[in-house]
Amino acid sequence: MKNNHRAISFGIIIGIAISLGVYGFSHFNESESKKKTQESKPLYWVAPMDADFQRDKPGKSPMGMDLVPVYKSKNKAMNESPGTVYISPSVINNLGVRTTNVSYQILKTHINTVGYVTYNEDTLLHVHPRVEGWVEKLHVKATGNVIKKGQPLYELYSPELVNAQEEFLLALARKNLLLISAAKHRLISLQFSKKTIALLEKNKKLSQRVTFYAAQNGVVTRMNVRQGIYAKPNTMLMEVADLSNVWIEAEVFERQAEHVSLGMSVTVTLDSLPGKYWQGKVDYIYPVLTAATRTVKLRLRFNNENKLLKPNMFAKVTIHSTNKEKTITIPQESLIRTGLHDRVVLSLGEGKFKSIIVDVGRYGDKNVEILSGLNIGEKIVSSAQFLLDSESSKTSDFKRIDQPSNQKTVSSIGIVNSINNTIKNKRIINIRYNLIEQSNMAVNKPTNTPVKTQNFMLTHNVDIQNVHVGMLVDFTFEHNDGVDLITRISERMKASMGNFSEGVTKTNGQSL
Repeated sequence: MKNNHRAISFGIIIGIAISLGVYGFSHFNESESKKKTQESKPLYWVAPMDADFQRDKPGKSPMGMDLVPVYKSKNKAMNESPGTVYISPSVINNLGVRTTNVSYQILKTHINTVGYVTYNEDTLLHVHPRVEGWVEKLHVKATGNVIKKGQPLYELYSPELVNAQEEFLLALARKNLLLISAAKHRLISLQFSKKTIALLEKNKKLSQRVTFYAAQNGVVTRMNVRQGIYAKPNTMLMEVADLSNVWIEAEVFERQAEHVSLGMSVTVTLDSLPGKYWQGKVDYIYPVLTAATRTVKLRLRFNNENKLLKPNMFAKVTIHSTNKEKTITIPQESLIRTGLHDRVVLSLGEGKFKSIIVDVGRYGDKNVEILSGLNIGEKIVSSAQFLLDSESSKTSDFKRIDQPSNQKTVSSIGIVNSINNTIKNKRIINIRYNLIEQSNMAVNKPTNTPVKTQNFMLTHNVDIQNVHVGMLVDFTFEHNDGVDLITRISERMKASMGNFSEGVTKTNGQSL
């Protein structure tokens, strides 16, 4: 009897377990079925040939083609911030996408420019006679002649020079030390050389023609005298330049001038002398900007003992920055430069990317300085970024959530005829509207601008769930960083539409 009771109890337990298993299995299937149904439900329908034509139900495109459904499972970045795109790992490999980290380091900047070799004006020598007379003989007769210190330049006949010699010989004959010293100093002031004075003192014989000698090594750069000419003290007979040390005059753009300072090292190369280079320094920065070219002139000093650098040679100049401050930098290849702003593609991980705006500073050899928009350690795309930027730019607001925008916003008010379409998962609505200008906001009258149809994005403070197709609304939007964002929207009563001509607007006051 006891065994029968045990058998009945065991059977009841088994039956209950089976019932619970069947119920749980059916409930699991039901929930899984609902989950699959939700996943298989399209987010929206889009025209095959126009990605901007989107609807929340099936239909036809303007070209008569069937709209294509877009599912959540096919776009993993749908719930991310605007502009976020998802790329599968296989596509990333095929595109050759490479990423790099935003770093904090010293920006090595080099300024490349051009210049011309010129004379060192500190060593330019103008040769003038101290008295009037005739140039009886020239020892140097042409421009470009190389001369050495102590070499004879010309011979001059002048009665004044003859009188000075006679006074010196007369003082010697009288053995008057005071007169001798005075006469000798007069000869020196008239540019008699020590050799000529010593010879005159020894031989006691004056010369009708006095020879004058070079005071330094150099090259004759200008020749203004010919043999037999009558010269005066204001006559420049010739100009001599020392080429053992030369200048190179270079120019940098106005925006680069602040990065150049005295003493910076400079490297110069010449196309006429391949394989050779010269090291020098920034010797002087001219204080005046050249108005015609908007450039600042620099003077560079170089040793030229081998005389390879010749005046008027064309030179390529590289100025090496001595900046030692660290800054946020990225590779130049990662930067996307456009006419409006500069962008980079941010790698968010798990195959997600987003194009954002950055503020660019100085450019280095391989890197570029980032003033705002990126943080140290973030990953950015350094190859194939143009393809990712093109895809992200379709819906991107280009802004960082944690980065304040430096762009100015312009607010406008719109009066709506109707809402044509809503894409709630992207927070986008399509509106047919016309504008009220800022100057007319006080009277709230619509302008005579034509009615427009446009897509707008909603800011996060606007509840898109309360917006529906066919709804009549007033709204305020901002044009920010190239994107039109609705910041406020309120439903308009249909009866108030007749009051536009009177400039009276009636709303129920409910903010969506």
